[in-house]
Amino acid sequence: MISQQTLEEIVQAGIAGTDLFVVEITLSADNHIVVEVDNDKGVDIDQCTALHRFIESRLDRDVEDYDLEVGSAGLTSPFKVVRQYEKNIGHEVEVLTRKGEKLTGTLKAADEKGFTLALTRMVKAEGSKRKTAIEEERNFLYSEIKYTKYLIRFK
Repeated sequence: MISQQTLEEIVQAGIAGTDLFVVEITLSADNHIVVEVDNDKGVDIDQCTALHRFIESRLDRDVEDYDLEVGSAGLTSPFKVVRQYEKNIGHEVEVLTRKGEKLTGTLKAADEKGFTLALTRMVKAEGSKRKTAIEEERNFLYSEIKYTKYLIRFK
């Protein structure tokens, strides 16, 4: 059976010198391999094809049969690695906390521990007839989050 470590080393060698980064590598018991990559500008089909061919050139089907899929992280897929948070700083995201709170805001910062989200709330000031928008920032640890996704809006 192909080992996870061997597969990870092959993929890292395949993306060396490119702007790609690994989002996830999965290897099932029946040798079904899924490699998900991303970069700061978006992944195109040529990059996926080149990585697919590189991986295939390092594995021997005569020794071990396998299925291989190489693709980009989906636009609506939840973030899986810190680099995806960093890539989306300044963009609007949807966050679902482990407490069940669903929030929409702008990603302001991200590091190895967590991220900062700018939220806009409508608050009615005392003596005012209309609500006004107030922006507040909230910090989250990754352990407090079920998922974070890029938010697509059509206006």
